[in-house]
Amino acid sequence: MIPSWPVVLVDGDVVLRPIKMSDQRAWREVNRRNREWLRRWEATVPPPAPSGPVAQRPTYRQMVRHLRSEAKAGRMLPFVIEYQGRLVGQLTVAGITWGSMCSGHVGYWVDSEVAGRGVMPTAVALAVDHCFRAVGLHRMEVCIRPENGPSRRVVEKLGFREEGLRPRYLHIDGAWRDHLVFALTVEEVPEGLLRRWRQARIK
Repeated sequence: MIPSWPVVLVDGDVVLRPIKMSDQRAWREVNRRNREWLRRWEATVPPPAPSGPVAQRPTYRQMVRHLRSEAKAGRMLPFVIEYQGRLVGQLTVAGITWGSMCSGHVGYWVDSEVAGRGVMPTAVALAVDHCFRAVGLHRMEVCIRPENGPSRRVVEKLGFREEGLRPRYLHIDGAWRDHLVFALTVEEVPEGLLRRWRQARIK
């Protein structure tokens, strides 16, 4: 398990905390209201290979058990996002790799009702700062479909570098989709990403 996990991260009205089984009702309600908003960007299960297992979309409880298991193994940090005391989204630091890489990647979604209020950039900045300062990672990555303008604006606001295109990188909305790669290393934000974001907002 990662030494700094579980942890709660807070900046004003934005809170990142570990996902729980008891979040099921609120999580499902937000997903239901945002079905069309989220569908185009959600991971899907590809058709099985001739010799491969038949995979199915996990239930909420299966998802949480998997996320907890990965967190315990030190490979993931699974958070829900709260804004003004209400669950409004999810953020996961996944693919945590140690050794000579010390890297992880961030995935996220947010309720359309709070989009544009700075919730997601704040949440990403909180997670990245935690990974750099407390966890000890060196590089953080976000992969985004080129068509996903709202998600791209999050990383652009935070100053992530665009590194290039990964063709047919993930199975999203029923097909293998291209993704743009955005990244930051700890040396690029010596002041902290949250501080950089706060300064950008007041300019």
